[in-house]
Amino acid sequence: MNETAKTIAIIGAGIVGVSTAIWLQRDGHRVILIDRAGPAEGTSFGNGGVLASCSIVPVTGPGLIAKAPGMLFSPNQPLFLRWGYLPRLAPWLIKYLGHANAAAATHTATAMAQIVGDSLADHLALAQGTGAEKWVVPSDYLFIYNDRAHYHDDAFGWGLRRQNGFVWDEMEGAEFRAYDPVFSDDLRFAVRLKDHGRIADPGQYVKDLAAHVVAQGGQLITAAVEDIVRENGRVTGVRAGGQTIACDAAVVATGVWSGPLAKKLGLDVPLESERGYHIEFWNPNFMPKSPVMVAARKFVATPMEGRLRLAGVVEFGGLDNGPSKAPIDLLKRSAAAVFPGLKADEVTEWMGHRPAPADSIPVIGELPHIKGAYTGFGHHHVGLTGGPKTGRILAQLISGRQPNVDLTAYSPARYAKSGQQ
Repeated sequence: MNETAKTIAIIGAGIVGVSTAIWLQRDGHRVILIDRAGPAEGTSFGNGGVLASCSIVPVTGPGLIAKAPGMLFSPNQPLFLRWGYLPRLAPWLIKYLGHANAAAATHTATAMAQIVGDSLADHLALAQGTGAEKWVVPSDYLFIYNDRAHYHDDAFGWGLRRQNGFVWDEMEGAEFRAYDPVFSDDLRFAVRLKDHGRIADPGQYVKDLAAHVVAQGGQLITAAVEDIVRENGRVTGVRAGGQTIACDAAVVATGVWSGPLAKKLGLDVPLESERGYHIEFWNPNFMPKSPVMVAARKFVATPMEGRLRLAGVVEFGGLDNGPSKAPIDLLKRSAAAVFPGLKADEVTEWMGHRPAPADSIPVIGELPHIKGAYTGFGHHHVGLTGGPKTGRILAQLISGRQPNVDLTAYSPARYAKSGQQ
């Protein structure tokens, strides 16, 4: 241990929490991982598995307000709402739609590029020497369109990617077929981004990273955190499972469940669950060559260990309601349309919760009014992609080093209640 070693409690054992723990251990600190269900039991288990560096364009682009009503009333569009949840959703939704313009989308894309733009390298650096390296697979990432005109409909988003340094190849017709023949003939155009990657088993990857934390002397506690203890404006402990765990600093990194804890710390973050679904085809009769985003149907298909995972769909329905049937049915129809002839030994289903702040930018950094209180949550669709960079930034801040990133856009100070900035 170095002379300034601290004890850090990290609330949440998903990808952000375990990344923070590993980077803190490499700086010589003691870490305590605390999770109500254990490592990778939430969104870190069920995500799309793509290291999607180019996924910097928020859903709230220009035109969303005009499109949303039609999407909500169509069973073939990937946007669903539990109508009974609308009264609770409304305050957040108003703020969210307030960002559906070109200026806000451009700001968000620039901010997200710093967190996710080099994800493959970030994951390789994180996993090195942990035993989890085997799950990180370099790959292309494809966006697949019906045709070139359909691709041009997404010109705004591709313009934002170009502004942030992304480059790509275009494949059309026979060239696309030669690259990968498994897709429907209706899909005739693809954009290929190189230097991306995939995680072959996201849940096991995060579990293996957490096991490495424990092997390096970290403590893992399965308990729900009730509060963060402060004395004289400084963190002194975490209250969990009926006990107080002493620490020098605490990191809130528990995804959409971070909201109530953040509120106790004096942050009023407009955070909602954007419910996401996946289906998995186990031992399928074929696999796509690379992970793909099927633009017409807004889902990702990712080859994984022993199965093909299709993930996507947006549903607003809160944290307490169970899964809905319609999103799963849509994913199954989409699979049949995109992958003709796909067969599998078994098809399994999952629903989880993406942490969606109203401005689509994660909350990363130290609270301005509590020394030793840090946040790392709100990554929307790209928590797996941005987890390692977020963890490294937090470890640098806790160790007293200045990250080579302008952190203004992510600062918790933007949500500090009046008088606590």
